[in-house]
Amino acid sequence: MSEFLDRRQMLSLSGAAALTSVSLSTGTTIAAEADPKAPPAIRFCFNTSTIRGQKLTIEQEVDIAAKAGYDGIEPWISKIQQYKDSGKSLPDLAKRIADSGLKVESAIGFAKWIVDDQDQRAAGLEHAKRDMDLLAQIGGTRIAAPPAGATNGPKIDLLEVALRYHALLEVGQQTGVVPELELWGFSTNLNRLGEVAMVVVEANHPNSCMMPDVYHIYKGGSDFSGLEAISGHVIPVFHMNDYPAQPPRDKINDSARVFPGDGVAPLKTMIQTLVRNGFAGVFSLELFNPEYWKRDALEVAQEGLNKMKASVHDAIG
Repeated sequence: MSEFLDRRQMLSLSGAAALTSVSLSTGTTIAAEADPKAPPAIRFCFNTSTIRGQKLTIEQEVDIAAKAGYDGIEPWISKIQQYKDSGKSLPDLAKRIADSGLKVESAIGFAKWIVDDQDQRAAGLEHAKRDMDLLAQIGGTRIAAPPAGATNGPKIDLLEVALRYHALLEVGQQTGVVPELELWGFSTNLNRLGEVAMVVVEANHPNSCMMPDVYHIYKGGSDFSGLEAISGHVIPVFHMNDYPAQPPRDKINDSARVFPGDGVAPLKTMIQTLVRNGFAGVFSLELFNPEYWKRDALEVAQEGLNKMKASVHDAIG
């Protein structure tokens, strides 16, 4: 854990770890006895950041995800808002997505629900509610909840973060959209897998869940073995990508992300661990590589899906 954790946080984290271990013990034993090659109900989703540089409309992004063969799409709230502001109908967009055979598995928003300033935090919860309302109108039921607004500055007490996440979960319960606590490896707050796990446990809410990311786990300094202690049932969506050996961890940024299997991330053991611990959710391809933005968007989407599926097949058959 981070050197910034105080004694109160460490005691709570110890309890959280114990709870997590207890919840996993039975499931892990059963999984180990089952056929390790049995394919789970994993779905494949397209985060539209992957073709962000092509500057397409959200309708075009939906069409590309469908043509490429994805099960779902993970749009950005800003694109949904632009669509609405242009005078177009959100129910029409929802129908287009459904008719394309896609499901809105998640979405990307940046509401400042975690910040210390009480007024800003209240505004952040209102922002989150607006985002969730937009998302619900196109059929979405989950949204990423990163530590937006707290990526720099002081380390926030993790039990306080848990209270703030609980408040966000309550907003989500009102709207029918679940906020997924997202790990950001470059951030001062919630940059470690263990920190995110503690907050998920201490939020004390039935909808509490997390959104890990291959790149962010690496960037934040956590080891992928930490996933052994986390139930796959609290991970509805996992951001899938890969990273190269260079630049080093302290220099690497989002633009260095590559297709799954094209880097050095331990994807095979990671996927095996997730499945063994009960994961049967969504792998969502999230890339920000400017080289991919220069290419045909459909070709990029297809290559990404093929390489995600190949990584999963390599891990579990």
